[in-house]
Amino acid sequence: MIYINSINFPNVDMETDFIWSVKHTCYDTFYPFKVLSHKNLEKISFDEPITILYGGNGSGKSTALNVIAEKLNISRDSVFNKSNFYPDYVKMCTIDIAKEIPKNSRIITSDDVFDYMLNIRNLNEGIDQRREELFIEYLDAKYSKFQMRSMADYEQLKKVNKAEVKPNRNLLEVN
Repeated sequence: MIYINSINFPNVDMETDFIWSVKHTCYDTFYPFKVLSHKNLEKISFDEPITILYGGNGSGKSTALNVIAEKLNISRDSVFNKSNFYPDYVKMCTIDIAKEIPKNSRIITSDDVFDYMLNIRNLNEGIDQRREELFIEYLDAKYSKFQMRSMADYEQLKKVNKAEVKPNRNLLEVN
C-alpha cells in the first residue's frame, strides 16, 4: 500500500537563500541543509509498494527518512541529529500524500535496528550474569557446612536443602 506519492526537498538555490538570510557567525552547521542537495536529491517518488534507500555512510539515507518522519509527525525509537535549523528545513519540504498515514506509524532506520540489537545483547548479558550468580549461590549452598541455629536461618536452610535435592541442570533456569 502506498501512503506517500512523493516528497520534495529544498534544492541548492533554496538552501543557499535560506542560509544567507540567517547567516550568523556563531553557527558552524546548518544541518540538514546541504546534506541531500549536495547529492542532488531533490525528490523521492514512491511509485512502488517498497522503496529502498541505499548508499554509503553519510549519503543522506537516514536524514531523508528523519525529514519524512518529522514532516508526517511520525515517531522514531532512536535519537537522531537535529540542529537549530531542522524545523526550517522540514518546513521547506513538500510532501504529496496518497492515502492517510495510519496512526502509530513508525519509521525504522538502520540506527533503530542497531539500537534494538544492542538492547537485546545487553539483556542477554544480564541473563548470563544472573545465571552465573545463581550457579555460584547454588554451589555455596550445596557445599556449605550450614547448621540452623534459629528461625532467622530458615531461608538459608531452604536454599541448602534445595541445592542438595536438585541436580545441577536445574540451575540454569533463571528465577
